[in-house]
Amino acid sequence: MEEEFPSKYDPKEVEEKIYETWEKSGFFNPDICIEKGVTKPDAEPFCIVLPPPNVTGRLHIGHAFEDTLQDVAVRYARMRGKRTLWIPGTDHAAIATQSKVEKDILKAEGKSRHDLGREEFLRRVNEFAQASHDTIVRQVRRMGASLDWTREAYTLDARRNLGIRTAFKKMYDLGLIYRGSRVVNWDPKGQTVISDDEIIYQERKAKLYTFRYDKDFPIAIATTRLETKFGDTAVAVHPSDERYKQFVGKEYDANYCGVPIHVKIIADESVEKDFGTGALGVTPAHSMIDWEIAQRHNLPLKQIINEYGKMTVPGPVNGKKSEEARELVAEELRKLGLIEKEEDIVQNVSTAERTGGIIEPLPKLQWFVAVNKPFKNSSGKEITLKQMMRDAVASGGIRITPEQFEKVYFHWIDNLRDWCISRQIWFGHRVPVWYRGDEIYAGIEDPKGEGWEQDPDTLDTWFSSGLWPFSTLGWPDKTRDLETYFPNSLMAPGYEILPLWVARMILMSGVLLESIPFKTVLIHGIVRDSKGQKFSKSLGNGIDPLVLADTYGADALRMALIVGAAPGNDVKFDEQRVKGYRNFSTKIWNIARFIQTNKPSQPEKTDISRRAEIKELEGIRTEVSNRIDNFEFHIAAEQLYHYIWHTLADKIIEAEKENLHNGTDAQKSESYELLETLLSESLKLLHPFMPFVTEAVWERLPDRRGLLMVEKW
Repeated sequence: MEEEFPSKYDPKEVEEKIYETWEKSGFFNPDICIEKGVTKPDAEPFCIVLPPPNVTGRLHIGHAFEDTLQDVAVRYARMRGKRTLWIPGTDHAAIATQSKVEKDILKAEGKSRHDLGREEFLRRVNEFAQASHDTIVRQVRRMGASLDWTREAYTLDARRNLGIRTAFKKMYDLGLIYRGSRVVNWDPKGQTVISDDEIIYQERKAKLYTFRYDKDFPIAIATTRLETKFGDTAVAVHPSDERYKQFVGKEYDANYCGVPIHVKIIADESVEKDFGTGALGVTPAHSMIDWEIAQRHNLPLKQIINEYGKMTVPGPVNGKKSEEARELVAEELRKLGLIEKEEDIVQNVSTAERTGGIIEPLPKLQWFVAVNKPFKNSSGKEITLKQMMRDAVASGGIRITPEQFEKVYFHWIDNLRDWCISRQIWFGHRVPVWYRGDEIYAGIEDPKGEGWEQDPDTLDTWFSSGLWPFSTLGWPDKTRDLETYFPNSLMAPGYEILPLWVARMILMSGVLLESIPFKTVLIHGIVRDSKGQKFSKSLGNGIDPLVLADTYGADALRMALIVGAAPGNDVKFDEQRVKGYRNFSTKIWNIARFIQTNKPSQPEKTDISRRAEIKELEGIRTEVSNRIDNFEFHIAAEQLYHYIWHTLADKIIEAEKENLHNGTDAQKSESYELLETLLSESLKLLHPFMPFVTEAVWERLPDRRGLLMVEKW
């Protein structure tokens, strides 16, 4: 017994060996489970695809939390006898990975991607991505994630590239993908377009100026961006604003700081009467809102800022960066006596998430997905992508939990603009379009013949990751996996990615497969430090989950992340809690060791089915099952913790010690069988939460028939 149960449980020594045992068994693969008879061939399928971590470095504590939540659901489903598949994979994260290589590697060498050329640069990025992938895979395994590694996917691999080309071609043929000139978010630092969802808003001090273009202009307007007013082509007022009714429809030539401009006074419902003077200078080339106003009123666009964020207006501001030009213009307007008021305000400045560059809205020729354009599905029904995305959730086909996140989803859908999918970077899926003179070819295969040039842009990362729920199952081929596991059972992302990714998976699945991509979306919060702050390099509060797993055991870290983490809520993380759950691992080990060291030499078979302790545990099993079914993992885990420590150890074992030590043979046998049964059943219930220690104890129990991970719940 000393050999079977060493006096001390050492998770670092045990956990890696157990994961190897699980992998060798093949039970992460549902096909092997069926082949070996642990799952019935006609069992209900259960499938999750791992939200793919970016290949930009190491995983953080948030990934450990997300992976643990999903692993609980997956292990529970497997033990319930379901045909369970959890697919691993990584995301090439185009802008993030390219900018990391440029900033962290090439900058140190004093080089740019243009010095290397496209081919050599991509070789360097792929080399970095592969090293990052290898690190990530080791980390995911270390946390105990029971993924089917035989089905691992990568958003930039050949299978996914075929999916990208197929998706692009189908959507292009439906008229849902088009090339057009629109105002987009331009990152002057990264020299690429980025989506609305990749913008970080930073609060900064600013001045709100109330001014007139020149002394003869009849209306005063307010702005924080004086330098953009060289590009104004209209002044908009609200249709019901009596102050300006006499001016609506009139056109004026003005001299703005020495530069002639021509503006028309228009009435538009979008203008806020109570903001500033109630009159808005419309700059269609440098504001998305103004561009939309310009489309409604057929206004011209006048670009006065270039791709490097520099002014292209003749005179003193020419070639100046926006902020510098703003000061020069303010100075000139003061001299001319045209500023009526200056107010200090705080405003949200749009910055690029990956480079930190200040976003400059610019008119650019790009590729877009049309979200408001009607198209016909296979049954001939006419619908827009926007309506299709709304219906998928509103109809109850997809359940978003907690429910309050449905409102977040619908709000995003209601405000959705056409999605710009082209990026001016080199790393990623190249736009599958070729040009030859005036000819344009979009196709799955490269065009035949000479003289074709492929579009140099790449596709937005979210275009490829939008295919993830079905491209991982073999689409566009009609595979057995796709037939069996699609739609996925569950998707479990953080709330910050609900519009970024979840909505786009619903879009892509709806248009390409005319199906929902998953049945349930379980939203989780962000892991924060003990003070409630986000983990960040600048705060120096970062935590490496692998260091914690090596110090206290992966089980202890898993429990510290789950207990107290209600769905959708942020989690305050404290290392002291991990220490506490390490003690719980030790407690489980000691309970099992005590029971086995007190096993009678010749135990008699006794009937314990009527014992109150057995009935109590059956009730706990029912309640824990209901909690997990309702995604209340935090309550289920805490309930098992209290049962094992405070009921099984503190009460039941203490009550049975007298019989074990001094009772008759029959009493010893009954006490042992009771405790052994309660232990083995408790291990099953706890396994999804603490898989390593439960498996380590299980393999040391007498009469075990196989691995705990495939025991029946």
